[in-house]
Amino acid sequence: MTPPLPAIAPATVPNPHFARLGGARAVARLVDAFYRAMDTLPEAAGIRAMHAPDLGPTRALLTLYFTEWLGGPADYSAQRGHPRLRMRHGPFAIGAAERDAWLACMQQALAEVLGDDAELRTQLMNALFKTADWLRNTQGSTPP
Repeated sequence: MTPPLPAIAPATVPNPHFARLGGARAVARLVDAFYRAMDTLPEAAGIRAMHAPDLGPTRALLTLYFTEWLGGPADYSAQRGHPRLRMRHGPFAIGAAERDAWLACMQQALAEVLGDDAELRTQLMNALFKTADWLRNTQGSTPP
């Protein structure tokens, strides 16, 4: 009888998405495309209103966060500690409509950056859906 394989701690298994996406430049392009979508998609007006007029600081934080989340350098955690996403999003009413608007912006951004890589786009959207859905803190939605 073959002994079972030892469990591998999640931290020891690198996330390949950062390299597969194209590294730091691709993450920056993704974040830029995401905020362009937020500024242009009518269904994103409500979530855009949750942000400051100047998206520069938010864009920089999301770039740091996504870089780490995708498997790149852990600069976000080094600079800001644990992401604490629920705490940081707590002041905003996030329901299904806000989740879906955020995901629509991300889907558009991924399509722009990834082009024909449908497999990676599907993997990322599935993971992003779980996170976006977990951030919901209300049954309703914020009026646009």
